[in-house]
Amino acid sequence: MKSIALAPSGGKGFAPRLVESDEPTPAKGELTVSMAACGLCGTDVEKVRGEYTASMPVIGHEAVGVVKETNEARGFVRGDRVFPHHHVPDYSCGLCKAGNETMCDHYRTSNLRPGGFAEVFAVPAWNLDRGGVLKLPDTMGFEVASLIEPLACCIRAIRKCHVEPGESALVAGAGPVGMMHALLMKTVGTKVVLSDVSPDRLRFAEKAEAGRVVDAKGDVPAAVKSETEGKGVDVAIVASGNRGAILQGLRSIRKGGRVCLFGVPLKGTVLEYDIGDLYNSEQEIMTSYGATETDTKAALKVLSARGDEFGRLVTHRFPLSRFDEAMAAAVGGIGMKVVVTP
Repeated sequence: MKSIALAPSGGKGFAPRLVESDEPTPAKGELTVSMAACGLCGTDVEKVRGEYTASMPVIGHEAVGVVKETNEARGFVRGDRVFPHHHVPDYSCGLCKAGNETMCDHYRTSNLRPGGFAEVFAVPAWNLDRGGVLKLPDTMGFEVASLIEPLACCIRAIRKCHVEPGESALVAGAGPVGMMHALLMKTVGTKVVLSDVSPDRLRFAEKAEAGRVVDAKGDVPAAVKSETEGKGVDVAIVASGNRGAILQGLRSIRKGGRVCLFGVPLKGTVLEYDIGDLYNSEQEIMTSYGATETDTKAALKVLSARGDEFGRLVTHRFPLSRFDEAMAAAVGGIGMKVVVTP
């Protein structure tokens, strides 16, 4: 079978290459899936560059497909259309019981084998036993289904931020996940402002009526305050790991407001920010990493009702054989969401 493997590039990053290998054989309790679509995430790009430090260098985690083989995997048969979650916690440790499931020691140890960018991949029994595989409705296309994992991450972040109907929000970064945040919050009546440095992405957001758009190369906090009677937004979701975007988020919230760091900052990122301002304004900073099975189920429900709306975020499609072009599109910010197919 064909799959994308990462080879050391000689520097800190990796060189993705198309390889031929044997199909994985499902161990007891596992199943294998014929990949139908796999989204290319910004974290995949960071892993290739050697800039991502949160988990193992396996790429391809927004994968969906059809069950090919099972080995005593309960509840699934050949031909089932599925979304398999790549990371699943134990749901029993102290961190899980405290609501920090994605910080569970087991969460990052499970993964698709050899990764979602493969014609066929295996799903660990650990994931199956803990509800990490969802059956897809027959009416849902695979491209839309490939959005389940990133949308679930956005749902978790919004839940952690306690975004309420009628509040205002800045989404710093109008890429795929930024757009997902905006579309989710708009539905509950949140007044959304999106910022980005890319004119193309701002035009896309404006056309999608996701919210008021602001050029991130300008004075974002001033623009935000002009939209909120000088107060600032209730919450800023930083859907970028860029240092400047984080600072814009901090400077755009009202007194008592919240900032959620959703995008992954590069290792070693340091901010020059007066913590006294944070304290004196009683503001909060929180982070959100990954998603749980509660979130993936919620994402599946959203996409079942609004698949066409979110599906429009997929603008580019490439087969595995053209993975280098898929990477170039994602790195260059061409279009919005890039999806890889067999």
